[in-house]
Amino acid sequence: MAEDAGYDGVSDQELLARHVQGDADAFGEIVRRHRDRLWAVAMRTLGDREEAADAVQDALVSAYRAAGTFRGQSAVTTWLHRITVNACLDRARKAATRKTAPVDDTERLEQLLEPHESASAPAERNDLHRQLIEAMGTLAPEQRAALVLVDMQGYPVAEAARILDVPTGTVKSRCARGRARLLPLLSHLRPGHGSTEENSSGRNRVEGTSVPSATEASDASLPHAGPTDSAVAKGGGGRA
Repeated sequence: MAEDAGYDGVSDQELLARHVQGDADAFGEIVRRHRDRLWAVAMRTLGDREEAADAVQDALVSAYRAAGTFRGQSAVTTWLHRITVNACLDRARKAATRKTAPVDDTERLEQLLEPHESASAPAERNDLHRQLIEAMGTLAPEQRAALVLVDMQGYPVAEAARILDVPTGTVKSRCARGRARLLPLLSHLRPGHGSTEENSSGRNRVEGTSVPSATEASDASLPHAGPTDSAVAKGGGGRA
């Protein structure tokens, strides 16, 4: 969705300040600017549409209510991603303690595809998605979040560390351990790939075989879902 013309040139930090000061529309503009990437992170971390939507809703409601505590020590997008990842990790940990449906069923697979792709994508592409989702589901939530940010979303390690609120060495360690666990399951998806590299956008990778990127193993963008602007602007519709 295009940025509201009334907020052209207004920074995220200024929007957050206006929200705290009582601007009824400022937080909705922040949501419009960042919800797609927050949704992508949640969807690829949790692998389930309903869980991802609830996690993003929880995160945005929390951000809405906690905006007054933002001190500008990081970018607003980093702050939002941190809240979203924490919401995802909370849900992933809870899910690990209860019996869940198999991760490779058709319905869940199609949740990671564009609506127009789900019916027409080649069988090989569907199989790749199924294997990736199933493999990622074997990881600890913290390892999964690190790999989603670095390998699938393309964040530099330093930025992923800020989002996860851990040292860069911890991100590298989680990625390395996650890749080591995934290697037997995913090595055939990217034959010949296995050294330190920098991707086409100039963002760094951690040494070792990386998880297929969002464009290689999924789609260029994920479908819009999650909380509506009006629900978030009113501070309702979710659990803080």
